[in-house]
Parts: sequence; C-alpha cells; structure tokens
Amino acid sequence: MQLFRKLVILSHRYLGIAISLLVAMWFASGILMIYTGGMPEIAPQERLEHLSALQLDAVTVTPAEASQRAGFDAQDGFDGRVTILTVMDRPAYRFASDDTVFADSGEVLQTLNQDDSRTAAAHFLKLSPDKLHSVGTLTQVDQWTLGMGRQMPLYKFSADDGLGSEVYVQPKTAEIAMLTTRRSRALAWASTIPHWLYFAALRANQPVWYQIVVWTSALACALALLGLILSVTQFKRVRPFRLRSAIPYAGWMRWHYITGAVFGLFTLTWAFSGLLSMEPFEWTRAEGLDVPREAFTGGPLDLRQFEAVRGEELLEGGIERRRFMRSGCPSGDPTKEVEFVRIQDEPYYVVRCAAGATDATPPRERLHQPYGVSGRAEPDRLLVSAKTLEARTVPFSTDSLMTRLRAAVPDAPVVEQQLLTDYDSYYYSRGRQTPLPVLRVKFGDPAETWFYIDPQMSRVVAAVHRLNRVERWLYSGLHDLDFSFWYERRPLWDIAVITLLLGGLASSSIGLFLGIKRLLRLRTRGV
Repeated sequence: MQLFRKLVILSHRYLGIAISLLVAMWFASGILMIYTGGMPEIAPQERLEHLSALQLDAVTVTPAEASQRAGFDAQDGFDGRVTILTVMDRPAYRFASDDTVFADSGEVLQTLNQDDSRTAAAHFLKLSPDKLHSVGTLTQVDQWTLGMGRQMPLYKFSADDGLGSEVYVQPKTAEIAMLTTRRSRALAWASTIPHWLYFAALRANQPVWYQIVVWTSALACALALLGLILSVTQFKRVRPFRLRSAIPYAGWMRWHYITGAVFGLFTLTWAFSGLLSMEPFEWTRAEGLDVPREAFTGGPLDLRQFEAVRGEELLEGGIERRRFMRSGCPSGDPTKEVEFVRIQDEPYYVVRCAAGATDATPPRERLHQPYGVSGRAEPDRLLVSAKTLEARTVPFSTDSLMTRLRAAVPDAPVVEQQLLTDYDSYYYSRGRQTPLPVLRVKFGDPAETWFYIDPQMSRVVAAVHRLNRVERWLYSGLHDLDFSFWYERRPLWDIAVITLLLGGLASSSIGLFLGIKRLLRLRTRGV
C-alpha cells in the first residue's frame, strides 16, 4: 500500500509539473469561451446585413442562360446551390462551383485584381476605397483563415474604421471570406486559441495538432484521476474526527488538496469530455440511416423552370415591390438574396432579407456536437412558387413529409412521429437559432435513428442515432453542463459553471506554483 501511494504521489506530482500550465490555461480560457464562442467568422445574418440590396429590375439574364455562360448544361439539372445576389454593385448569379455570372449582361466574373478586391471590400464595409489599405496577398492560411486553404489566394486589407477591421477577399468570387476586428481578435487570443490550441503554426498541421490535443487531454484525465485517488488515500481517519487534523498538509499544499478534492471530479469530466470532442474512438464515428437529399427535393434543380426571374417579368407577373423588390420580406426590408430551390418536385424562390433591427451576430453555441444540425430560423424569409409567383405561407404537410421519408428508407419501421413546437434534448438551440416547429421521426433501425425535418422548407435538419445521443450527454452534458433543467434558468447556470471553472483554475494554478517551487529547489540542490 505504501509503495502504491508513493507511486501515485510521484506520478501526480511530475505529471502536474508537465501539464498543469496547460490545464490552468484551459480553465481560464473556458470562462471567456462561455461568452465569446469560437473563432471570428462572418455569420449568415451578418453576411446578409453587409450585402447591398438586390436590384432585380436590372436582371436581363435567366438562371438557365447564366448556367450555360458558366459552362453548365441546364438540361442536365443542377445539384448544387444557385443564388442571385449583388456582386460589385450588380445583380449576379452565384453557382456552387463558385462561378459567378452577372445577371444584367451575362458576363462571367473574372478573377479580381487587387484594386477591384479593394472595391469589393469597401462595398462590404460601406467605406470609401481609400479607407482600405493592402496588407498583402495570402497564399497560405494565417491565424484567421484556418480551414480556408482551398480558397487561397486571398487579398487582405486593413480598414480605417475605428474598429481595427481586417477583411479578406476571395478574388475568384468577390466574396468576403473573413472579417475580423481588433476586439474579435483579442477575444480569440484570450479564449478560443489557447483553449483549442488553435495556434496557426500548429493547427495548419492537422495530424500533429490532433495528436497533441488527444494526448494532452488524456494526460489531463490521468492527472485528475490520480489527484482524486490521493484525495482519498491521503485523508487521515482520526478519532475524534476533526477536519483540520484529517488533512495532512499545510500552506499552499493544503489548499491544493482541498480544491483538488472538491473540484477534481469536474476537472476529470471536463478533460474526458474535451477528449471526446476529438472523437478518438471508432464508435463515435458510427452512422445511422441515410436519407438522400433528393427524397425531399425530388431531384436535381431544373433552372429552366425559373424563366420568370427577369426583372420586367417579375413586375408584370404581379409580385411588384411587395414581394421581390424593396419590400420583398415580411419585415419590409430590402431583398438581399434569392435562392433557386426544388422542393417536393416544385420550383421555388427563397427570398432572403436582412432586418436592420436584428442581431447581426447572434451568440455562438454548440461549438462541437457529434451530429450536424443544418438550417437556421429565418423569420425574414419568403418562399415563393416559381410557377405562380405566389408566396407560400403554410408549411408542407406532415403526410407529404412522411410519404417521402418512408419511400427513402422503406426497410426501416417508423416507431414514432411527432410535430415538436419546442426543442427536445437533442434538437435544440440555446439562442433559438434553429427552426421550429420540427417533425421528429423515430425509426426502429439497428442504430435507432431519429430524423428532424423542417416542414417549412421540407428538408432534414438533423439525423441523430443512438450513439450520437450517448455522445451528446458525454460531451455536452459533461463539458457544458448542458442540462435544460438549469441551463434555461440563467444566470443560475452561469454562476454554477463559473464557480466550478474558478475552482479548477485555483487547483491547477496552485499545483503549477508548487511544481515550479519544487523545480527551483531541485535546481538549487543540483548547483
């Protein structure tokens, strides 16, 4: 027993010396991440806010004609996303391949030079071009464009806007790939970058970064577990019982023992759930039922069904300004983008606007989850039939959704179907950013897959199988303490989580301090 105790003490001591700085950094940055979210990005609503109003009365080219100019055959159908938006102050069709065709002339957008890119950035920021200064041309990712390697090269500009804005322009599409400000960069350096070890030189080497995060998380689990063992084995059983006498340490070591005993379990669960976020185990990559996208669309997009997108025909067709023009959306805000979609074999326009009163950058949430949740609530969106030019104001029927879903997976029995008007434990949004109502369908397949279907757009927004649900609780439950019974009662959740994080920070910081003192003593003795 004495040998075991000594081995545990030595292992905990020197493992703590090795990684306690990292653990303390995780706790400190975790507090900030509650409110700052992930790395800087351009949220969909923010992107719409920056787009210029779409001038559909200037459109003279149909989507089918534009696709031919871009090198596609309209008769073959189109599987990717097709939209019309404002590019360089002109209406333009944007295809999933990033090809862009101006809708007023049929001219294909050519790769921008630096001056034209500066103009595009100025339009986005609503500044004069002379307020933007070239920083350089990126051919490799930097700290703020990690994951954008396929979009290189990018032109980078700094703006004289009082915010320290830096904007990245993709010359092939004239799109703004990234926008950062002095504040967003500072918050990322204080929170997300140290928490995720998102240092550009490291993160650019994906295999090395992955192994470092996995192994340091595993070592943090071992450190916390060893500390919990010591909190039991070092506790003295004295008679009569007195807590002061039961703790065999004094000074800072005593406080390290107390904070470790109280907060050690949470340190272990946070380290373990952080490890799970990297999905190091094969079971986390398991798959359930798959429903092809065509099940709800009916097939590829036929752009020839959208001939009426010509500006003058829209006006003659009765939509006038009330639909597509300046009052295109329910709020009366100007139309910013129109997407061409196929829903249940019928062509539709999805008209998107940007309400000036809305929050352009809603709070981030669920920075990691074991399954994807696509789609977002868009209160200022209009769905218009391309055949009748009438707005669709009612959702697609549950019967139509179920018929298509059953046809897509005929061999899997339906166990339950329910139209949810509020979130459940697996399909949810803290900021209510995902669409409601949603149709939840549970299947009796071996993976026990649940599908969540948005009846407004007739599309699957989430597919969650049994192991996804297990990992949801192991990660979000342990890492975020994401339980609705108290998360919805904020600031109670904030107070509790910050208290636990501060406790873990105190324990790891004291351990780091004691480790440094020990190393200095050893060095002095060596000298």
